[in-house]
Amino acid sequence: MATLDLRRQAAAANVTLTERTPLTAHDRERAIATWKTRMVNEHISARVFAQLIPQMMRAGIDPSWQESISIMVSDELRHGRQCADMVHALGGEAVAELPEELTEVPLHEDAEPMEAFLRNILSISCLSETVAVALIRAEKNEVSTPEMESTLDEILADEVQHARFGWRVLDEVAPTLSSDTRARLSDYLIGAFRHLAEHELHYLPIDNVPTEEATAYGVCDGRDARRLFFDTVEKVIVPRLQEHGFRAQEAWMASQRPIPVKDVRAPALQPQVS
Repeated sequence: MATLDLRRQAAAANVTLTERTPLTAHDRERAIATWKTRMVNEHISARVFAQLIPQMMRAGIDPSWQESISIMVSDELRHGRQCADMVHALGGEAVAELPEELTEVPLHEDAEPMEAFLRNILSISCLSETVAVALIRAEKNEVSTPEMESTLDEILADEVQHARFGWRVLDEVAPTLSSDTRARLSDYLIGAFRHLAEHELHYLPIDNVPTEEATAYGVCDGRDARRLFFDTVEKVIVPRLQEHGFRAQEAWMASQRPIPVKDVRAPALQPQVS
């Protein structure tokens, strides 16, 4: 199994936290685990963006867009190191096993190159990165440790750009799509929404209710985060996709039927669906 080892880089950075709120040993371990999970996820995100570049080349995508993606790869690698710095600063070891099956960006060989690229940019930027922006902004507003707030602030600024990239692509490309292509992409959104919910909710367990002290060090409340996730999808992502001519509301609702997303969230977090 592959290992992500950022101990040397984190030790070199040697960040010292301004610990305004004392942490119990248990809360410190929770904070270390939270930042270590972020470290791994951010590092893996670099791989996801990197895999888009060959696909963009095959589709003849504007080279400036390819350059933008290459910057995102660098951003995500840096985010991983920044999270490793926080692990080290908390007294943890910035090393973790990578998942056995690392994320592969699908080639979508059943579609033309441009449509294949649009499927992935919808899933990665318009869905995942837009949700990431909302969650990271909420986390940043909760932490009270200056070094962590600064780290999340830097990561957030990059994630905003990653999400905006996808929406800029749609602004330019969506008006040129045929009705058939738009319909196929709408159908694709069903699986994309389902994957998004499964992935995000896995990391946002309902019973993850941290103390105020742990929250100050970046441990999020799973209930609040789930509420924010559904609000972001239903009030931000779906309406924007609808504006671009996709049947996003229909796709979101359909994504919940085969694997009932509502069954895996707290009853109090049920959204109002019209």
